Amino acid sequence: MLVDWIIILSSICYLLLLFAIAYFADKRAERGAGITSHPYVYALSLGVYCTSWTFYGSVGRAASSGLDFLPIYIGPTLVFVLWWLVVKKIIRITKAHRITSIADFISSRYGKSTPLSVLVTIIAVVGIVPYISLQLKAVATSFNVLKQYPEVIIPLNSPPIATVADTAFWVALVLAIFAILFGTRHIDNSEHHDGVVVAIAFESVVKLLAFLAVGVFVTFGIYDGFGDLFSKAAQRPELLSLMTFQKEGSYITWVTLTTLSMVATVCLPRQFQVIAVENVNEPELRKGVWFFPLYLLAINIFVLPIALGGLLQFPDGHVNAETFILTLPMAHGQELLALFVFLGGLSAATSMVIVATIALSTMVCNDLVMPVLLRWKWLGLREKSDFTGVLLFVRRSSMILIQLFGYAYFRFLGESDALVTIGLISFAAVFQFAPAMLGGMFWKGGNRLGAMTGLSLGFVVWAYTLLLPSFAKSGLLPITFIAAGPFSIEMLRPYELFGLQGLDHLTHALFWTTTFNVGAYICVSLYTKHSALERVQGALFVDVYRYADQSPQSQIWQGSASVDELFDLLVRFLGRARADRAYSGYFRDRGLERRRVATADADLVNFTERLLAGAIGSASARVMISSVVKGEVVRIEEVMKILDETSQVIEYSQNLEQKSQELETTTQQLRAANVRLQELDRLKDEFLSTISHELRTPLTSIRSFSEILCDHPDLEDDEKNRFLGIIVKESVRLTRLINQVLDLAKIEAGQMEWVVEDLDVPQIVENSLDTMTAILNEREIELDVDFAPNLPMIKGDKDRLMQVIVNLLSNAVKFCSHTQGWVKVTVSRTADEMVITVADNGRGIPWSAREYIFEKFHQSREGLADKPHGTGLGLSISRQIVGYFGGRLELVESSSKGSIFGVNLPLVTSPKLLEVGK
Repeated sequence: MLVDWIIILSSICYLLLLFAIAYFADKRAERGAGITSHPYVYALSLGVYCTSWTFYGSVGRAASSGLDFLPIYIGPTLVFVLWWLVVKKIIRITKAHRITSIADFISSRYGKSTPLSVLVTIIAVVGIVPYISLQLKAVATSFNVLKQYPEVIIPLNSPPIATVADTAFWVALVLAIFAILFGTRHIDNSEHHDGVVVAIAFESVVKLLAFLAVGVFVTFGIYDGFGDLFSKAAQRPELLSLMTFQKEGSYITWVTLTTLSMVATVCLPRQFQVIAVENVNEPELRKGVWFFPLYLLAINIFVLPIALGGLLQFPDGHVNAETFILTLPMAHGQELLALFVFLGGLSAATSMVIVATIALSTMVCNDLVMPVLLRWKWLGLREKSDFTGVLLFVRRSSMILIQLFGYAYFRFLGESDALVTIGLISFAAVFQFAPAMLGGMFWKGGNRLGAMTGLSLGFVVWAYTLLLPSFAKSGLLPITFIAAGPFSIEMLRPYELFGLQGLDHLTHALFWTTTFNVGAYICVSLYTKHSALERVQGALFVDVYRYADQSPQSQIWQGSASVDELFDLLVRFLGRARADRAYSGYFRDRGLERRRVATADADLVNFTERLLAGAIGSASARVMISSVVKGEVVRIEEVMKILDETSQVIEYSQNLEQKSQELETTTQQLRAANVRLQELDRLKDEFLSTISHELRTPLTSIRSFSEILCDHPDLEDDEKNRFLGIIVKESVRLTRLINQVLDLAKIEAGQMEWVVEDLDVPQIVENSLDTMTAILNEREIELDVDFAPNLPMIKGDKDRLMQVIVNLLSNAVKFCSHTQGWVKVTVSRTADEMVITVADNGRGIPWSAREYIFEKFHQSREGLADKPHGTGLGLSISRQIVGYFGGRLELVESSSKGSIFGVNLPLVTSPKLLEVGK
């Protein structure tokens, strides 16, 4: 039998286990061995979307509305399967700007506006407090149901619970303590809460296993599988309707719920926290794209079977449908299963409350409290040397107050609505963020005034059509407010505003909030001016993939600031150790000595601002930076010119000194280019001289021996044959020289003819060596060949590859030692490349010339007493041929003991050769 102390002890042990997991994860992170970067930990943390609403409310909704619970999970599935690029862009923006919350995200987009961040924070707190109360209500209700074991019906007129014995009250305090311990470990909120994330991932596993356990019990324990359960439910008409879409207006409801859940997936503060702020690296998203939808599918498989099983088990309606997941095991004497389900529901509630509390407290601190405190000069906080204590106090106090507000809503308002209803009110509240947030990511035309107006109107309409009616249902407002409207004005009835009838309450509210919010956002943005900073931020957000790594926002300040002043400002909020590490890394990366830099440039100002933004939010960071930098934001004419609708930001100069520096840099580049052109011109002249000489030599020989043969027809046959052999040899040499020049011209003109076929590389190397046999023997050069076994075939042009290998062999022979010459050829493979190396034992090539030797007019003289024979085109042509194969030709190693050239050919055919093959 389950008694109170067993339930309480189990709950305490479970919460202590969460503390232990979070503590262990934090300690690993401090040692640099954090596990939050593991893709499955990140993917499981996304399961924070499934709260007690999922655990209890989905079954309750299925019991009353059938399949209408599905859109709540179809929405996030669509986001991660079809719109994952939107999620990726949110993550990229968050990392690029060190954003700490959704309020910070929206205010940063619209010029780092403090009033806008305050408005978003107020909407988030007012909208999410009911959601937190939902979790507390679920825990309290499930505890009260479980402690009645084995009875499954709670008396309707049971006395109220005293606060000291109220489960929800103590759960709220414990979760606040958990959030304080592991959510305020860092001053910098853009850093990751490793302990919290790992604990949330663990809770995702627990609640999934608990839900599946009771689902299997109901489906295969109480009944004989899905077929038996559904067939028995189909015998009752009221249950049969739950398995169909016969309800009038259900399609509109599905569209409404799907839309709300899609937006809530990224706009709920807790979802934004785990998706963007807690993301360690973008590749984690790849796992979440398929794993999170799979998780949602798994946790919803048994929702309808549990609902139908509960309705069949308790047909009189005396048992709350939202507790079926608990009461069904209780009714069949499964006390351990019931306790496990209770802990699963506790997991679902605590994970949401912890993350939501961290997210909301960050927003309250950075975007609501701190901007106010920093503007009250009489407090003297701007002169305070250490702000870390103030920040921690504000955040921790915020966490406690948020939990108490949630408890107060539950105690005074939450009893009148079902869990799902409370959750949908919160979904509709965060929906107001969508136009400003998503619109600002893709439309540069949105501005601060448009976002403020849209958010304000949307929030007011939401409060009027959904929040105030819940007050009326709880007795805080007259019930006539709903039925007749304020002052009996029927046109202002909250559920039929302006005479709009025929829609359910949620769809009605969504229609009007969207109309006012989106309409005001677009219209006001189109007909009001944008500030310079708004245009800059708009470009940075919309074109984040272009600017994320370039940090173009570093040039939006004009004025001056002392490095010491900026550093002291950073110390006040981050602590001296962290500030010192950040600045040391900044100057080290730029090759500067920190002690030699006295005046900060725009880059350092921006760097400091972004660090502060991680601790106190973008709006407050801008206020503090403004107090140090002696200047102001650059006016729009000085920052950029809007070229067209894309509003591309072009390069600009802030002052005459910077322009002079740029001019000097350009002059130096021109000087370097001129020196290079002179060098190329010298090489060209040398090349022309060389090629003339090389062409004239065989022509002279051919002409001389031809004249001898012509003038002396009576020469001996042996003498004639020798002269003819010389003529043929010199003709071949002449042809080879001309072919090299022609090959170079064809390759550069893109007119080279390629024959793509399967190549046996070792065989081609053997053929190349055969052509070199005579010269190798003539110079008594030792040849060493090493082919790896089982080498695959590759695609390429046989003749061209042979041309490359022969050229490398010729060079090796030309430059190897004259006394004990040695050449080695190897063919091997790596995972994705075929590697051919040609080594010699010559005097080597200077390592500084490793790239010059591949230029068209370059000839190496290393190892030769006089000018080498040849045109200097061989290596240049060979590199271009190998490049066409998609490979690389390079000098791998060179020393006084010889050189090694390597040819790397891809095992996969290059795109250029594929086009030829077609």
